[in-house]
Amino acid sequence: MDKAATESPAVNRPPAGRPARATRSAADVVASPEFKALVKRRWAVSMTMLTLLFVSYYGFVLVVAGNKEFVSQKIDASTTLAIPLGVAVIVFAWLLTAVYVAWANRSYDPEVERLRNEIRH
Repeated sequence: MDKAATESPAVNRPPAGRPARATRSAADVVASPEFKALVKRRWAVSMTMLTLLFVSYYGFVLVVAGNKEFVSQKIDASTTLAIPLGVAVIVFAWLLTAVYVAWANRSYDPEVERLRNEIRH
């Protein structure tokens, strides 16, 4: 037998780029270990990023409040060290956002889409 005869006809396969027919209920997907692992991973990433953001923001505030001599050092005629430190906190927040978006696009969103496609309507 040739290969074409052993494969199921194209009529029974989903078109290219479309998911296979959904087979599970939403409750089954939500109760699955895959879904629970995905939620756990999202929380771990989110809480790590949130912790880093809080440490940077509140660390900056504490340094400004607690060590005025340090942050009031002049680095040129009209700029103190507090200005670049504040800018660094803002840039760090943007970088955290970029890291989260990259992670979500690469790992989280495809897995959510895969699980969503398993749900029958």
